[in-house]
Amino acid sequence: MSVPGLAYGPLGHGCMHVCVDMQRLFAEPSPWATPWITRVLPQIERLVERRAEQTVFTRFLPAQRAGQGVGAWKRYYERWSSMAIDNIGPEMVELLPSLAACCPPAAVIDKHIYSPWFEGRLRAFLMEHEIDTLVITGGETDVCVLATVLGAIDFGYRVVLVTDALCSSSDATHDALLTVYHQRFAQQVETVEMETVLSNWT
Repeated sequence: MSVPGLAYGPLGHGCMHVCVDMQRLFAEPSPWATPWITRVLPQIERLVERRAEQTVFTRFLPAQRAGQGVGAWKRYYERWSSMAIDNIGPEMVELLPSLAACCPPAAVIDKHIYSPWFEGRLRAFLMEHEIDTLVITGGETDVCVLATVLGAIDFGYRVVLVTDALCSSSDATHDALLTVYHQRFAQQVETVEMETVLSNWT
């Protein structure tokens, strides 16, 4: 049974909310600040309040110190030395307070790169819980959300992307990626607003 916006029907027991990188280092003044993060936070809070037990938060952990990393990541953390944990402080990798308050029952999985898949913990967590559908929110639309979505597609998950619960520091590439998700991945990605998710997760 299809429902408006959800081509493959309502969301059920095999569904997990994956909230990408809603952390202090992206919300507070810094070179990595994402201005929209406070705009989408209330939408994410609505879903987490209802589905904390079916939510997993990913957290991006920068390098511990400037210049740490392999290959291009080493160059990256030379360029962004100010964002190494030694400089920003470990507290900055924490989730935004309203979301951190939901853990537990929500789960947290850390990663050191854009993708949450390569280190294996997210995949193992989802398999343990017999998950086949992911509702994805968070930031950034065109970086870590992109990496999360592409990996989910490759693993065969049904992907529901919540368009009014995504944020980026770039309007242009946010809009471009929503077009890509909708037009190029329509068989694997459903793009809907939060109200559709809340009304159709049974």
